[in-house]
Amino acid sequence: MTPPTRVRTPQLLSLLLAWCALLVVGAPSSAAASAVRTRSWTALTPGVRYATLDLDGVKGPVRAHLLSVDLTEPDVSVGLLHPGEVAARAPLSALAEAQRAVGGVNGDFFHISETQHPGVEATGAAVGPAVADGKALKAAVPDGQRFGPALPPGTSTRDVLGVGYDGRARLGALELDGTVTTRGTHLPLGGLNQYALPVGSIGVFTSDWGAPSRLRATCGTDTSRPAPCSAETFEVTVRAGRVAAVAEQPGRGRIPEGTEVLVGREAGARELRRLAVGDAVSVRHRLVAEESGTPFRFAVGGFPVLRDGVPLDGLDRVAFAVRSAAGIGPDGRWLLLMALDGGPGFRSGLTVAEVADLMAGLGSSQALSLDGGGSSTMVARSAGAGAVTVRNHPSGGVERPVPNGIGVFTRG
Repeated sequence: MTPPTRVRTPQLLSLLLAWCALLVVGAPSSAAASAVRTRSWTALTPGVRYATLDLDGVKGPVRAHLLSVDLTEPDVSVGLLHPGEVAARAPLSALAEAQRAVGGVNGDFFHISETQHPGVEATGAAVGPAVADGKALKAAVPDGQRFGPALPPGTSTRDVLGVGYDGRARLGALELDGTVTTRGTHLPLGGLNQYALPVGSIGVFTSDWGAPSRLRATCGTDTSRPAPCSAETFEVTVRAGRVAAVAEQPGRGRIPEGTEVLVGREAGARELRRLAVGDAVSVRHRLVAEESGTPFRFAVGGFPVLRDGVPLDGLDRVAFAVRSAAGIGPDGRWLLLMALDGGPGFRSGLTVAEVADLMAGLGSSQALSLDGGGSSTMVARSAGAGAVTVRNHPSGGVERPVPNGIGVFTRG
């Protein structure tokens, strides 16, 4: 394998544009060929290519690992890698192998630690919405309860990157639309399989949640993650459309298929406390795109850094880290997945603003920042290989278990 391209900062834009032409079109001009003469790239399968690119960053050398995905290729698709439960984690390579992906990158930021609330466990659940094969797995936690870098102005935990049923990738935002109906009263639903519920709301947990305690959902506030847990909670278990059990505090353990658990805090708890075993209850929920467009077949959370080829205002230009991102071509028919290397000599990383510049230079018109640091991982399966391999070096030395990722699939 030839060594990856080394780029100095003044040459960055021209070389990245050349790379974009190569990765998307596959037929570079002579100038582009010269610019990427020492490139390292391989075709994994028709429509999917892997490449590496070295940059001289402000803080030192940076290596980017790239997967270029042609969504016009009929046998290629993109979907959510996940362990089968929202509140569960696994190494990206294990997720990819379990779902037979040809490649992928880690996904959303997640509830990685819990130090402010003694006795409350970290759930490992993702921050933002998640949709897999058209099914809504979870909604977004309040902005103040998220993990990760500060959100750029005008963005929120509801932001996602996804692919619609039309086969086109796009950025969007998914809002929870749901109600709890009982005794002729319609109560708004404030959460779906979330590690944090809005103050005063009712959330629903389904069999997609997993085993961890639901108590964390009643801790913190909409603006402060470390704020104390609520002193006023209530839980109602609904089975076959009727209340099967009630409890003063949220419980734990896997929820059987056909059963839903409602958790209320403050005003939401007071509403649930009106219910008794045997009462009829109907729960309805869905994720709705805030913008018009084809419904998402797949969606993963993160925060936007690039729109219409222009980096967002207010992106962090100070903190350097190993990072991951996903970019979309102008017509939504091309997807670029990126993970920085965290191995020796490359640990300085990039700022969020630099990631936006990188994704723009590689031809993305829109881009979403994904979880970084020890979570940044890219896996890919070479043509003819029986399993994926980790292509970058995770900064922690080993793969960090993650709640989800973006998977690339092929029927070939």
